[in-house]
Amino acid sequence: MVALRPMNKRTMTASFFEKPILNSPYEYPRRHWELDETGQPTQHIAETRRAARYLTPIPRPRKQKKGQRDLVFRDEQGISTEEQLYDPTPIINELRVHVDRWRALAPSQWNVTPETARLLQHWRHHEFNAIRPFFCQF
Repeated sequence: MVALRPMNKRTMTASFFEKPILNSPYEYPRRHWELDETGQPTQHIAETRRAARYLTPIPRPRKQKKGQRDLVFRDEQGISTEEQLYDPTPIINELRVHVDRWRALAPSQWNVTPETARLLQHWRHHEFNAIRPFFCQF
């Protein structure tokens, strides 16, 4: 992690909220602002991809209500209830690990058809003249 310059209490979260996006949309996300357990910025930049989780970083309220409960996602099918919350983030994080391993393989180990291999090589190495696809579109 890289520590930023010390800030006073009044400007403590200014850097995070002024520049929340650290990565290019055209490259693998390699850094993120570290957040504490409550979603508040620590003013440290972690040199890794952020793990997926449900969290909305918002400024800390001036007054905290004691005993406030989290909102439960309600849906028509009853997937999430107060007793059991539907949380797909562990699956997302596991899938990212598998995709990262696959991306690191040599093209000869992809186990795809020759046409798919040609298309993957094209998307990875083509020099786009106009609008480039974002990283997540590759």
